[in-house]
Amino acid sequence: MKLDLQLFAVPARRVSKTAKRARRTHLKKEAPTVTTCKNCGNPLAPHRACSKCGYYKGKEVIKVNKEEK
Repeated sequence: MKLDLQLFAVPARRVSKTAKRARRTHLKKEAPTVTTCKNCGNPLAPHRACSKCGYYKGKEVIKVNKEEK
């Protein structure tokens, strides 16, 4: 037995405003998480070594060239 069914999208008027808004509650922009370096105070992403001083968790992990002005 073969069924010839065609599925269509539900018309917009059939979805209530509340249901539509409840579905869209997760579609929002969020600000990126930013922490500060404990050594120099430079803002950076969490769990990343500081690109300015090269420290991570109080230890120097990256050798950074200090450019003097």
